[in-house]
Amino acid sequence: MGKTWQNSNAIKNYFPLPNEIYRLGLSPAEVSIYGYLLSVEDRKTYQCYPSYTTIGEAVGMSKKTVAKYVAMLVDKGLITVEPTTILARSGRRMNGSLLYTIRPIREAVELRNQRQLRELEETVARSNAKALAEKRGVQFSVAGSEVCP
Repeated sequence: MGKTWQNSNAIKNYFPLPNEIYRLGLSPAEVSIYGYLLSVEDRKTYQCYPSYTTIGEAVGMSKKTVAKYVAMLVDKGLITVEPTTILARSGRRMNGSLLYTIRPIREAVELRNQRQLRELEETVARSNAKALAEKRGVQFSVAGSEVCP
């Protein structure tokens, strides 16, 4: 007989990756780390505690590289990261694992849209300032300062 496929529980063995993730301009490394965090999050609290080493082992990256891409995911509004503390047996407080919270994807999409709109508005403003400067016969630098002829 041929190999049979076992029934798997979709909630237990899989995790949903939002379609919007592919519209946020993430690098493959960011998608990989984000996907890993989704796979280990508590689905009620949207939080997890993996170390950079654990994430790195799962996705094939160094701790330093993981830290870099985690910061990029924070900047893009996909996750928040908070330090935690633990109480040692000696009674001394020590640094614990980082607490990752997966943010609603719609917030990251909205943040990206706001940033794109702001960049567009800045580009239009620079273009208008340049056109006005040229009309007045004033040289216009990239930084936006006027240089007298």
